[in-house]
Amino acid sequence: MKIKRNEEYNYGFLDEGSKKEIRRSTLKAVAIPGYQVPFGSRELPIGRGWGTGGIQLTLSLIGPSDVLKVIDQGSDESVNAVNIKKFVKLCTGIKTTTDTHKATIIQSRHRIPEIPLKNDQILVLQVPIPEPLRIVEPKEEVTKKMHAEKDYAPIWLQLYESIIKYGKVTISTEYPCTVEDRYIMNPSPIPKFDNPKLNMSECLYLFGAGREKKIYAIPPYTRVESLAFDDVPFEKENFKGKKCCLCGSCDTYLDEIFNSETGERYYQCSDTSYCREVRSR
Repeated sequence: MKIKRNEEYNYGFLDEGSKKEIRRSTLKAVAIPGYQVPFGSRELPIGRGWGTGGIQLTLSLIGPSDVLKVIDQGSDESVNAVNIKKFVKLCTGIKTTTDTHKATIIQSRHRIPEIPLKNDQILVLQVPIPEPLRIVEPKEEVTKKMHAEKDYAPIWLQLYESIIKYGKVTISTEYPCTVEDRYIMNPSPIPKFDNPKLNMSECLYLFGAGREKKIYAIPPYTRVESLAFDDVPFEKENFKGKKCCLCGSCDTYLDEIFNSETGERYYQCSDTSYCREVRSR
């Protein structure tokens, strides 16, 4: 049976050959959790460093029956989220949504939704710097060797020095984690509040770095542990005593908002979809 090809589907940005190459790299990334797979990053009408890796993954994986949701730091209405959504819709003609439950593919920058994702959903994260060892070793050939030999002493030393100097680990975003007791991975610039969501999740996490030309993945039901010492356990952000001014939630990641006119500070759910859902109840 011959399938009629939709000529408008590629829209001149990613051809079928490019999509196939990206999908092959994605399959390898899924097969080796946490391993950074090189791929031929294509040119898109967006400056590299602005989410081209995530967009290439989304355009390569999305199909006519998919429903897309795009968020930027938890918000559906930010400039980045709205324009990426428009761009993908223009290229593919697929449906879009702001409801996390209805989306089959979610592209995100800096956040993981508060609503637990299911095994029929894919979360694509935009990544500026995929290499977790870059902060301790600038040379690519050296970091590759360190991953191969599982030589992660320098990054443990960095955590130790932070504890000695400040009494705690001061990393707030891009907190490194170990995948299946093998590779140390950069979970993208998500707050460490979101790190526990990576562990044994039902959904597939895909990470795309367009400028660095790397793809890596966390398949469903994969063990992911944030780096921590036995006597200094991992701690995520604490919002004790604070709650969302709109929905009243006190167990979500909250953004602090300062009103310059009144001098008041108040808090609001970073995840706008979750906040709307709680209010609708």
